[in-house]
Amino acid sequence: MTWEFDLPMSAGSQPNPAEMKMLPANGGTMQPAPARAGAAAGGGGGGGGIVPSNPPVRQLSELPKDELDHLAEEFGLDPRDFKTRQHLVTALHERRQMIASLDREAMLDVIKWGRRPVTINASKEQVAQEIVRISSMKFDGLSHRGLVILARLRGIEASLEDPVPNIVKRLRKQEGLFARMNRKRRAVLGSMVAKMIGEDPAAAASADYQFLPTQQATTPTTSSPTVAPAPPSPGTLKDDIEESGLFGGIAGRIKKSADAYVNQKLDEIESRIDRKLDEIDRRLAEWRDKEIANRIRILKITLWASVVVGAISLIYSYVKVYL
Repeated sequence: MTWEFDLPMSAGSQPNPAEMKMLPANGGTMQPAPARAGAAAGGGGGGGGIVPSNPPVRQLSELPKDELDHLAEEFGLDPRDFKTRQHLVTALHERRQMIASLDREAMLDVIKWGRRPVTINASKEQVAQEIVRISSMKFDGLSHRGLVILARLRGIEASLEDPVPNIVKRLRKQEGLFARMNRKRRAVLGSMVAKMIGEDPAAAASADYQFLPTQQATTPTTSSPTVAPAPPSPGTLKDDIEESGLFGGIAGRIKKSADAYVNQKLDEIESRIDRKLDEIDRRLAEWRDKEIANRIRILKITLWASVVVGAISLIYSYVKVYL
């Protein structure tokens, strides 16, 4: 039952919605009609809850200074070259847009030339970050399009119309005199260390490049497990020392050797586990087949026994009735 109270209004007075009409709620209490209309429009009388919202993704301008500087270094930018934080953020946006417009195949040419460890399905930004870490100035074996990519990521304007000698000249000019002298000194030191340990540079240079294995789901029922490709073979120790110095080159070579050894052992352990799982599945299948055969044999014996008992019962009944 609805109760309504209509109050008289004068010509100059304005209607008050709270006093115009009072409707009883479901529990018998009175509440204004406009309040009920607003509650119904807002969610059906308390049916709607608070809708959670995802936190917004942080923009580059919101990052702390150390994180922003680290991100700039990963993309090949020097934070000291920019006066303000906004200039650095703008340069990062432009660098990411430039990386998105690069040719992926040309970027992979630089990766193969520099023997950087990446997967075949790595994004352009991941590939660009690995290219930025290449500091070699020996451009032998690098394609023209790869040389253009390397120059652009090192801050040099280059295109496919520019000849290779001009691009190489600009890259060497960008290095500077003192950096070139330090690199020559490290090259001589690396050559001496390589001769001391008896490294064969021709064998290391002739090894084929292989991408890192991608993460794929393995099933225990696989009869022949797929062996993941090995990580890219490292360059010569001389090149490592020339790029990273004596201690850095030796530490990097030890790390690469340890990673290769660990990956090899992990592959052997994975193959052994797969063989054990296959053997367990085969034995379980044999036991299941034997159990099914035994149950079928028991059913056959039960059926034959039932037939024999039925035949004997029929013969007994016939003899009892007619004889």
